[in-house]
Amino acid sequence: MVKANSRGNEIYYDGENWRYSINDEIDNDQLPCPRCGKFATKEGYDACLGHLDGVIHACCGHGIEGGNIVYG
Repeated sequence: MVKANSRGNEIYYDGENWRYSINDEIDNDQLPCPRCGKFATKEGYDACLGHLDGVIHACCGHGIEGGNIVYG
């Protein structure tokens, strides 16, 4: 089984969809970060980071791994 994380929540691929491991629902990016309990912003940013000027990708790591930032 292929597994990954979506904003710190474990997900798995069922051959058709990515699903949350905790409840088998399709990953719709609607669960909060398990570390800080916050949801993504309406723009899709990690709530703890917010908007970062000049950045094309950023992730806080959600307590799973170290965070990262990619500048454009």
